[in-house]
Amino acid sequence: MLNQFSRTELLLGHEAMEKLKDSTVAVFGIGGVGGYVCEALVRSGIYHFHLIDDDKVCLTNLNRQIIATRSTVGKYKAEVMRDRILDINPDAEVIIHRTFVLRENIDDFPWEKFDYVVDAVDTVTAKIAIIMKAKEKGIPVISSMGAGNKLDGSKFNVADIYKTRVDPLARVMRRELKKRGVKGLKVVYSEEKPRRPINDMSISCRTHCICPPGAAYKCTEKRDIPGSTAFVPSVAGLLIAGEIVRDICSIEAAPRVV
Repeated sequence: MLNQFSRTELLLGHEAMEKLKDSTVAVFGIGGVGGYVCEALVRSGIYHFHLIDDDKVCLTNLNRQIIATRSTVGKYKAEVMRDRILDINPDAEVIIHRTFVLRENIDDFPWEKFDYVVDAVDTVTAKIAIIMKAKEKGIPVISSMGAGNKLDGSKFNVADIYKTRVDPLARVMRRELKKRGVKGLKVVYSEEKPRRPINDMSISCRTHCICPPGAAYKCTEKRDIPGSTAFVPSVAGLLIAGEIVRDICSIEAAPRVV
């Protein structure tokens, strides 16, 4: 029967579409990368989502985050993404967890329900917590490395964390995961050397923060506030979504031409 996923089924087949429909994906971090992961997955036929984020859409998100529009500024990202998913597929099931990931609350999520985990958060501490818990539970996990301060989306690759190079976040993650005995981790990373953002305080969140008073999380608390574009984090998110679909459907990726 013709339906909204018919064009995808022409490529993947009916059995694969049933696997996607029955799978539950947890996306930690609904930002520039995580938003595009969700977008591509719901359009690919994933029906079950857990969205984990406690941030709100900010004016400065409009340049790169698919959920960011003038009408969504100030709304919780997880709630906006949920509504967008349901607008694309009203039969989808979307559970939101309005919280930031910490080592202290990592056990609070329903890990037994997850078939695949996406790490699209910013902090090393949270990334480590997510990855270690997914590994402990035997759940496939894919992690996004740095997408900020970069301009060339073609430099992204999918690889094991121990085969990455150039990416500064991947370097830190390799060291931390090695300490913890993690033997491998699928990541999306860029081999583009990060640029230094322009030091212009007139356009910096550091001196012109527009987060509401009392916000639980502010970008001004970051050691560095990265520059960003619309066409780099989106690439990372779409690559992650593609890996998830292929893994769930047991489809080998085509060899990459170097």
